[in-house]
Amino acid sequence: MDKLVFDIETKNSFADVGGDANIHKLEASVVGVYSYDQDKYICFEEKDFATLGEMFKQSNLIIGFCSKRFDVPVLEKYFNFSLKNIPHFDILETIEKTLGRRIGLGVLAEANVGMTKTGKGMDAIDYYRNGEMQKLKDYCLQDVKVTKEIFDLIKKQGYLWIPQKFSSNMVKLPVTYV
Repeated sequence: MDKLVFDIETKNSFADVGGDANIHKLEASVVGVYSYDQDKYICFEEKDFATLGEMFKQSNLIIGFCSKRFDVPVLEKYFNFSLKNIPHFDILETIEKTLGRRIGLGVLAEANVGMTKTGKGMDAIDYYRNGEMQKLKDYCLQDVKVTKEIFDLIKKQGYLWIPQKFSSNMVKLPVTYV
């Protein structure tokens, strides 16, 4: 069974749907995936979500960043099965449990794998609204690449460096995936 690293982008924002209490009203524009079995990055548009659903069903682990809180609730409406039933490693959730606070993917990536995000979430919504699908897919897949590199580092070394707010100091945070 496959392991999948994934990230979603949405067509709309929380401001468009009346706040984060209405996360179920957000619509996914694309979903980026890295398949360990295929050693390949794939980006799915909404018309291809049935194929994506089959990939999810064939996986025994999904990996994301803030994916339990955001990606999964948005995606649930697109499938006739529950993503919540697939074993799931959410990097941010794991960090938050130990650290007691959230940290951005871009900051975490720069500190640990020397990579960065190529923009922010609102950029993705603008790309979608402007019909710039290749920019949207590239943005989404960059987030998947960053997330994969962080997950691979967690498996390899069992910790991440966490930059401290308002300081150049870093904390070595044990983060394990079994």
